[in-house]
Amino acid sequence: MRKIIQVKICKSEKYYVAECMDLPVVTQGKTLDEAVANIKEAVELHLEGENLADLGILPGYSILASFELEPAHA
Repeated sequence: MRKIIQVKICKSEKYYVAECMDLPVVTQGKTLDEAVANIKEAVELHLEGENLADLGILPGYSILASFELEPAHA
């Protein structure tokens, strides 16, 4: 059972894309703040009405987001 749901956020050409690593959830936003708010809402909606134990998720879960940075170009 896990208490943390992992999310990866990266910048595409126009949007920040947030992809959940533990659930089939992907969303985007024009700003990083918008992408974070959207992924929180999308995860909550995905889990709504689900038995968390069946998904291996503990009640009171947290979402851990990591931001993927591109290397500096020389």
